[in-house]
Amino acid sequence: MKKLLVVADNSLIVEAIRSGFRDSGAFQLVGYSDARHAGARMIAEAGVDVVLVDEADHSPEAISLIRSIKEEREEITVIVLTVRMEGPWLNRALEAGANGAISKAVHPVALATLVREALSGHIVHSLTSLKAERETQQALIAERSSLTERELQILQLVASGATNGEIARRLWITQQTVKFHVSNIYRKLDVTNRTEACHYAHVNGLVAPGEPVRLGLISSPKGQASPRPQPRARLEQAPRRREVKA
Repeated sequence: MKKLLVVADNSLIVEAIRSGFRDSGAFQLVGYSDARHAGARMIAEAGVDVVLVDEADHSPEAISLIRSIKEEREEITVIVLTVRMEGPWLNRALEAGANGAISKAVHPVALATLVREALSGHIVHSLTSLKAERETQQALIAERSSLTERELQILQLVASGATNGEIARRLWITQQTVKFHVSNIYRKLDVTNRTEACHYAHVNGLVAPGEPVRLGLISSPKGQASPRPQPRARLEQAPRRREVKA
């Protein structure tokens, strides 16, 4: 079982990640810290295999920590959680040594699958024009699998965690029509269920960049910034069942 550490300064993000990995069976969440107080040597000595680093409003401290972790122990896999899968900050994170990036638009339950794929070397991000690369890849994958524009749209919604009912309401179609399209998607992608279709979409970069953020709540319902926990000078043990309060 791989040991995983979360670097984030928002307890809501930590809780979302914890819930996503709770039943994965492949990862042990050993603790969490924030970028200002997490030390690369401390992380290396803890025997951590994977570090998930939240972008934290494009924090320069996060960039420094990524670089320090890779200098301390190159084999540690560092994955960035980000709202935008493009831009100067993400490029700097990759240049600092991050092994990849995962969009916060994904549903938390898909996190474990994506991290496993990153560890296997199946998810790679270049340092140039991530958006253009993704759009080109989506078109090629859709063409190769004979997906129609509507089927690709529904597959992206499925991969973001939407139910058939949610897809029907968003696209103004009936649930029966959604089921019809989903059945065609399974046949064309040669998959047998929703999990396999979700896996295919994420591995092949078909997740729509404009989906609502589900991981990492940036603001409260009133538009105010989410409360943040007090700075921690050491790694905190990840609770198993107890809720993490903001």
